[in-house]
Amino acid sequence: MARNGKVIAFFPEAAFGPALNSVGIAQACEKLGHRAVFLTDPGMAGVYAGYGFEEHMVNMSEPMEPEAMAKYWSDFINGHIPNFDKTPCEQIDTYVKECWQAIVSTAEWAQKDLPGVLARVKPDIVCVDNVILFPAIKQYGKPWVRIVSCSENEFPDPDIPPHLSGCGENDRACFEKFEHRFNTAVKPTHDHFNEFLKACGEKPYPLGQFFEASPFLNLLLYPEPVKFRRRTPLDPKRFQYLEGCVRQDKPYEVPKFAANGDKPLLYISFGSLGSGDTALLKRLIDAMGRLPYRALVNVGSYRDLYDSIPPNVHLDSWFPQPSVIPQVDAAIHHGGNNSFTECLYFGKPAIIMPYV
Repeated sequence: MARNGKVIAFFPEAAFGPALNSVGIAQACEKLGHRAVFLTDPGMAGVYAGYGFEEHMVNMSEPMEPEAMAKYWSDFINGHIPNFDKTPCEQIDTYVKECWQAIVSTAEWAQKDLPGVLARVKPDIVCVDNVILFPAIKQYGKPWVRIVSCSENEFPDPDIPPHLSGCGENDRACFEKFEHRFNTAVKPTHDHFNEFLKACGEKPYPLGQFFEASPFLNLLLYPEPVKFRRRTPLDPKRFQYLEGCVRQDKPYEVPKFAANGDKPLLYISFGSLGSGDTALLKRLIDAMGRLPYRALVNVGSYRDLYDSIPPNVHLDSWFPQPSVIPQVDAAIHHGGNNSFTECLYFGKPAIIMPYV
């Protein structure tokens, strides 16, 4: 570490999207001479160590064995797959509300461990990639950075669609309808969260708000040319677009296909959430089998549910995307933060099928 290097702690949400985005930022920080460490829920243990980073555990839910934890989240996702076919407004009552209940619970659980972990690690800066405030980070006494690895409309503005809404940017009636339904649905959870904030010595948030911008620095993952047109532009001194911060991953060698060996190569992935929608992926795989292409398909942890794979299709449970996307001709993905920015970064066309 350089003489003036800092210890930078990253605390991403316990999901692969923010986790792998934070890995890319951490790698960039280490190249600048700093030391990056990760605070992580035990359910993500090993993800950051696999990239050479030190890990410190912070329970964000009731402690349980890894197998039980994996089953819990698998059941949670699979139980909500029918909701993914609904409109964003319809999903509020059937999916989004329950997600916010779970997210608030993670903040309450993290507050038990975070103060002690921060005191032990002694970071100079804490970077949090999540959609909810962790009071211990704000109160730690060092600068903290908010990372927005999803959509920048986590920072609201009257002229841009509400977060999660899927509204067209000029559809103000949609804005109003979504915000009213969202605020009505989450109010009990929001009231509970404000009680938690009060107990931690923090001021309550307005209805619908669960986090705030950092007074120090806020990092937005995707490139500035695709940013929203805001009524009140974000202050460039506090809000920086990363222009796509793509992590370095292990090399990938494209396998040999038994058919269509010289045809265009596609990459299909719907992330850890979408991989549970095996019925949709089976339809796509079947369609690929009838087309003059080759396809790499990410099926997550459900590999054993697939048989009769077409000879021009290769399945795997995990792909090092930053090493794969440069080699393909196009991608079909769910609009996940890393998939979206990586396709832009490498200049690859994409068909986007958003889930939530």
